Amino acid sequence: MPIALSRRRFITLAAAAAGLPLLLKAGGAQARLARWDGTALGAPASIQLFHSDERIAQQALDAALAELQRLEAVFSVYRADSAISALNRQGKLEQAPPDLINMLERALSLAKISDGVYDPTVQPLWNLYFRHFTASNPDPAGPSAADRAAALALVDWRAVDIDRSRRRIVLTRPGMGLTLNSGAQGYITDRVADLLRARGFERMLVDMGEPRALSSKPDGSAWRIAIANPADNSKAITTLDVVDKCVSTSGGYGTIFDEAGRFTHLFNTRTGETAPAMFGVSVVADTGIAADGLSTAMLMAPVARRHAILKAGGGDRAIFVSPEGIVATVTA
Repeated sequence: MPIALSRRRFITLAAAAAGLPLLLKAGGAQARLARWDGTALGAPASIQLFHSDERIAQQALDAALAELQRLEAVFSVYRADSAISALNRQGKLEQAPPDLINMLERALSLAKISDGVYDPTVQPLWNLYFRHFTASNPDPAGPSAADRAAALALVDWRAVDIDRSRRRIVLTRPGMGLTLNSGAQGYITDRVADLLRARGFERMLVDMGEPRALSSKPDGSAWRIAIANPADNSKAITTLDVVDKCVSTSGGYGTIFDEAGRFTHLFNTRTGETAPAMFGVSVVADTGIAADGLSTAMLMAPVARRHAILKAGGGDRAIFVSPEGIVATVTA
């Protein structure tokens, strides 16, 4: 059975049905909803913004998509020509893009805050499980204990060396690998939002894998973000009304390796085991970079550490869900 690479981790309830204009009075003119839908780092992505001039709105969307393409060339582990892929191949990167250094420093900070529960060097574990379950007749029990131990030996955020002044990144153990997918989506969301705001747009929902609401909708109402049911992403467990906030959601159901649903893409970096498929957490924070990464850390953190990690990482609230509904809420 093919691996279920469903990266849709949340539902965004739009101000209007996709593809239909929303007409609102704004300064005597009609503000129309301009919307783009696509993908960012392998996840569904969208931008919703309002303007009375369709040409100006389209120019802004074009600029936003150019920024997305630029940042995917930095962060995408799906592209052989990206900066992060070059780092993983070579074990070091000279003249690293400033965006990669900025995001990696945030990731390493979150790794320290969470005592390694969140670890951007987890890529060897991902590679191990992917190779195992895409091989012919894979053992349904998963990779062997020896293979898992070998991969775990390469997972250690403290073995990443950054020299900001020389723009140099080194992975100090041969065979290490980085993934910033849990973090970079929020970073890209913030950068695209900043670009659009610099062009004069104030009311928008930017979702580059993590939805961030800028101000309210033109009618003054909040943006509504729905938290998906882990058992059926087309249904919502609950909805959040957000203004000037980002919501990041992580769950084992995002990628399931095996037919039985025992193995997912989120890893316990101490044991090499994976997060439950039917369990998710949504983190609310001021920005995408604060919310993203934290959602993964909160999902894997021991219950006793949840509050401290959320607070230190800059989150406002974490909502834990199962198919039965909300099972816990933590506030900073």
